[in-house]
Amino acid sequence: MTSLKVSLSRRPPVDEQPIEIVERKGIGHPDTIADGIMERVSLELNREYLRKFGGLLHYNADKSLLAAGVTEPAFGGGRVIEPMLIVFGDRATTSFGGESIDLEEVVKRAAKSWIRENLRFVDPERHVRYQVEMKQGSAELTDIFRRGSKIMGANDTSAAVGYAPLSRTERVVLDVERFLNSREFKRDFEETGEDVKVMGSRYDNKLDLTIALAFVDRFISSEDEYFKRKDEVLERINSFLKERYSDAFDSIEVHLNTLDVRGRGVGGVYLTVLGTSAEGGDSGQVGRGNGVNGVISLMRPRSSEAAAGKNPVSHVGKIYNAYAYEMAREIVKEVPSIKEAYVWLLSRIGWPINEPTLIAAEVHTESNFEEIRKQVEEVLLRGISRIDQFVEKLIDGEIPVY
Repeated sequence: MTSLKVSLSRRPPVDEQPIEIVERKGIGHPDTIADGIMERVSLELNREYLRKFGGLLHYNADKSLLAAGVTEPAFGGGRVIEPMLIVFGDRATTSFGGESIDLEEVVKRAAKSWIRENLRFVDPERHVRYQVEMKQGSAELTDIFRRGSKIMGANDTSAAVGYAPLSRTERVVLDVERFLNSREFKRDFEETGEDVKVMGSRYDNKLDLTIALAFVDRFISSEDEYFKRKDEVLERINSFLKERYSDAFDSIEVHLNTLDVRGRGVGGVYLTVLGTSAEGGDSGQVGRGNGVNGVISLMRPRSSEAAAGKNPVSHVGKIYNAYAYEMAREIVKEVPSIKEAYVWLLSRIGWPINEPTLIAAEVHTESNFEEIRKQVEEVLLRGISRIDQFVEKLIDGEIPVY
């Protein structure tokens, strides 16, 4: 039996608190690369299982390591000495009813397609090695998929939390990274790579942004040119912020590539061969990057589960992780007097995913709480009754998870 609990928040909304810290790791950050590739593996497995077996089979593809390669950046163009290595771990069903799939081929195909679509300067054939260590799943977890239920049983006892709406700081951090990796920006600044990290810190109503943005060495002929182009990028970022957020904060201060030091040549600038620090400076893992809403917000509760790569029909570490945010957004949308909402979902292994052991919400409102409690309960109950529709969207890749 599901327990339902709605309570009144005693803490002010994050936007009204004096300090806030938010981070976003861009599409070319090693941790985001790991998330993105394993989520693509998940989607490819979904398609392969549906094509070959008519339904999804047991798998989890949320364990991987992106080990950095070795490069030698140089003004005018450096070289790749040793390629990156992606190790794929966890479990997947490879045969059913006398039919089988080529798991290694599916996994490598997924990884290479993601790299081609998202990392302009990385050749998935030359710059990356692949090591597939995915094995057959446990008998009991695999059996969940053979029990014939329309709604799967949860394959783990797990909890998730989501919230809404995004704060001003969260929106800025998210928007800045997306802007820096947009087609428009890359057209005007082709020398910038996809490895972007944005750290935002708000003190009262003043926002400070520290941005790391990889430059690609083949487009930069000298140290002077690097700093010239860096100044132009910084000017464009400030223009973007002035256009979008001039009224949101008293001031916004931006710092770009703060490790740079003039006079030290290649050693004093953020220069890469392929546009990502994964080429030689930093490794990555699934689950160390952005939350399913795209940011890492240190003032918010966060689920411990990594959503990317998990199967979307029974693994609550993915389903509840994403759906908690969806339900929080629905609460804020349907009950306008609520300024901020948090939703927690708790599963019990083996129980149907539409029957969590606990659904809890905490809301901030200045209206009469007892008058809105029933509305919130209705949103939560309606939401959990429609979780199968949400699962279909996860299967099709319509719900972003990083």
